[in-house]
Amino acid sequence: MRLEDKITIITGGGSGIGQATAQLFAAEGAQVILLEIDGESASATLGSFKGKHPGASIILDLTNPSEVESGMREVISRYGRLDGLVNVAGGSGRKWGDGPAGDCTLEGWQKTLDLNLNSLFYCCKYALQAMLPLQKGVIVNISSVLGMVGGDADFATHAYAASKGAVISLTRSIAAYYAPRGIRANVILPGLIATSMSKRAQASEHIRSRLPQLQPLTGDFGHPQDVAQAALYFAADESAFVTGAVLTVDGGWTVR
Repeated sequence: MRLEDKITIITGGGSGIGQATAQLFAAEGAQVILLEIDGESASATLGSFKGKHPGASIILDLTNPSEVESGMREVISRYGRLDGLVNVAGGSGRKWGDGPAGDCTLEGWQKTLDLNLNSLFYCCKYALQAMLPLQKGVIVNISSVLGMVGGDADFATHAYAASKGAVISLTRSIAAYYAPRGIRANVILPGLIATSMSKRAQASEHIRSRLPQLQPLTGDFGHPQDVAQAALYFAADESAFVTGAVLTVDGGWTVR
């Protein structure tokens, strides 16, 4: 019960890494509140909890700052405090035209930054306001290996890479400024993880053939639980002396 009774918000908890993180945190005793746009997937995640708390969900659009602010206020009104925030929500902007910088559409750029960076900023902003009165709290942000290293032709989504690189910089800036105020912030960089977001890669024989090179530790996709366990470390008291850390969970992608 490493998170016993900790009030923790998880965004994007309806599937993939977010769902695995929510399930793990609930099993470790946290009171998990999902911020999700899809009520059906949020309900499915809550129904899978095996912890002492049933969890709760608030259905909203994370790219809308007023909805995020309202959701945070609802959490504080209901629970009285906020101990942790795990930002997982995000996704690909390919369907809007994300691609190499010279080809990326203006809509693809804006939509991708709204999805992966602006929404995360809104959540951090209002979570920090909730944490400051008690001078404690933990923020865990999920970025990507593409926020650290450039993607080749198979991963040439430059708006996505830019958004994930900005998540790293924002997290470390938060860590530096809010450390004297008792608030920690760390960031996780997953590689290729077997989730619905990576269906394109999973279905590509070409990319699968590259996995021994890309992720040489296993030569395969990672699992959502791999990332969830890293998030648990950052959210738990074992990492009480850790802030501003950038942790890769990528099967060796970024050490090549």
